Amino acid sequence: MNAARVTGSRVLGTGSALPRRIVTNAELASQVDTSDEWIVARTGIRQRHIAGDDETTSTLAIAAARAAIEDAGIEASSIGLIVLATATPDNTFPATATKVQAALGCQGGVAFDVAAVCSGFLYALATADSLLRTGMAKRALVIGAETFSRILDWEDRTTCVLFGDGAGALVLEAPSDAITGHEITGKDSGRLSPGIIGTRLHADGDKHELLYVDGGPSTTQTVGHLRMRGPEVFRHAVVNLSDVLKEVLEDTGFTVGEIDWIVPHQANARILDATARKLGIAPGKVVVTVDRHANTSAASVPLALDVARKDGRIKAGDLVMLEAMGGGFTWGASLIRM
Repeated sequence: MNAARVTGSRVLGTGSALPRRIVTNAELASQVDTSDEWIVARTGIRQRHIAGDDETTSTLAIAAARAAIEDAGIEASSIGLIVLATATPDNTFPATATKVQAALGCQGGVAFDVAAVCSGFLYALATADSLLRTGMAKRALVIGAETFSRILDWEDRTTCVLFGDGAGALVLEAPSDAITGHEITGKDSGRLSPGIIGTRLHADGDKHELLYVDGGPSTTQTVGHLRMRGPEVFRHAVVNLSDVLKEVLEDTGFTVGEIDWIVPHQANARILDATARKLGIAPGKVVVTVDRHANTSAASVPLALDVARKDGRIKAGDLVMLEAMGGGFTWGASLIRM
């Protein structure tokens, strides 16, 4: 890694929101042919939050955004960019991000949605960071928000037990060089300064049929339901996630041993364990919330990040790797100094 390196946008605050209703495995077992033991053994999930009639992707996103803004200690009016990752928007259009913008009262900036399913937050994070670096805005809200319960087939026990609803958000501030026009230099500027250090994103459209929703405005004119070939998704996830983490480390010059925390997409406890083993990462360095939240798609990474910051595990100065893989396939990882 070059000794003089411009750091990326830095994280000012995080926030999250969950629906009021908690659905346990025992409750699901009374509705479909499954059991708590079966679900826990195969996924690590014990419960999930399910949105009520008055809870939508936008209401969860707004709540998470407000929490992140409060955590950052800034005014909502200073937000000039909102990038919201979701596969379950309130409407086909306009973007759910515009509802968040209106609720926060920061109109006049940029607001749009990103669709990359479970990798959506990382795609949104990279997009926001890139725009902040150009001077498009000084501060951005990056949000992952989902109500996946709306697209589940509740008679399919192989999928309905895996997902939950929720939202996570973070406030990003443009790197100093984007604000002042001056490059940040110095021996340790890239290694010690807070900010996004490196990101890698990928997609492979050939794997569409392994994880998809069987509906849409242009095809069936319906929302459709989620369909997944679980064992094949599992196999690709472990390989793709371990590879992309290595790519980011190679790009940035860091080693696995220097990472303080990994905040992965919370899809399945077995995927988290297998990926950690493949990389030689101690399980204690992996933030796990899948037992409480299940798979919240684009919301899972920022939701887990907020949980680990608020409970004191992730602290200022920690080196944190975010990673995710989702339908498309899409996948990616981002290394951040908090």
